[in-house]
Amino acid sequence: KQRQSIKNVSGDGARWIDACIKKYIPHATRCVDGFHVVTWAMEALDSVRKDIWRDAQNSYKEAKNTTSSTRGRPSKEEQTERKKLDEAKEKVSSIKNAKYALGKAPENLTENQKAKLDFISNTHVKLFRAYKLKELLRLVFKQHSREAAEKIIDSFFWKATHSRIQIFKELGHKIKRHKTNILNTIEQGLSNARVESINNKIKLSIRKAYGFRNYENMVDMIMLVCSKLSIPLPNRGVLGMKVM
Repeated sequence: KQRQSIKNVSGDGARWIDACIKKYIPHATRCVDGFHVVTWAMEALDSVRKDIWRDAQNSYKEAKNTTSSTRGRPSKEEQTERKKLDEAKEKVSSIKNAKYALGKAPENLTENQKAKLDFISNTHVKLFRAYKLKELLRLVFKQHSREAAEKIIDSFFWKATHSRIQIFKELGHKIKRHKTNILNTIEQGLSNARVESINNKIKLSIRKAYGFRNYENMVDMIMLVCSKLSIPLPNRGVLGMKVM
């Protein structure tokens, strides 16, 4: 009777979740949480950034090894070599420090992060293409209708599979496999945000405690951190200490 009352199931794209739904609650609607979908795109984008950073780092090292250094005033050829070396170093630094600028939503960027993003758009076409694909997928979860979200997913699939970026090609096919479940999420308006927030609080509490002597102590700490229990303490009045 309790299982029959479950109408929707929201989670990541793990196959074991599908197997459990099929076995125990086949009548429930399967949804894939938007946080996890955007995380897939973020991981793909960061993988592209790291690959480009490694290539730029290797190019910088090669240029540094081949650049001659002489005393006195450098010749025109040496000045040109040093200029190219400075440009290569700037590219390495811009890619390495662009992780947060690429990951944040455009409306939340600082002026410095916007400048980094503009620099990448002019110097690293492949990385900026991957960034736009990430933003296109994020746009899916801002839609309020199944039809509007489906159009964006179809557009993402076409652009990702024609992007000449292997990891985004794979992501495009992954999104296509989960398309129905993603659209169910839009239609049902579900989100795992609150659950993920509580999970992070629990993990943080465990790290701060450096472990517990027994299971009961851990549960007590979780209840203190994640609930609104009022703890009666001496000399604190009737209300005691309220833990939020």
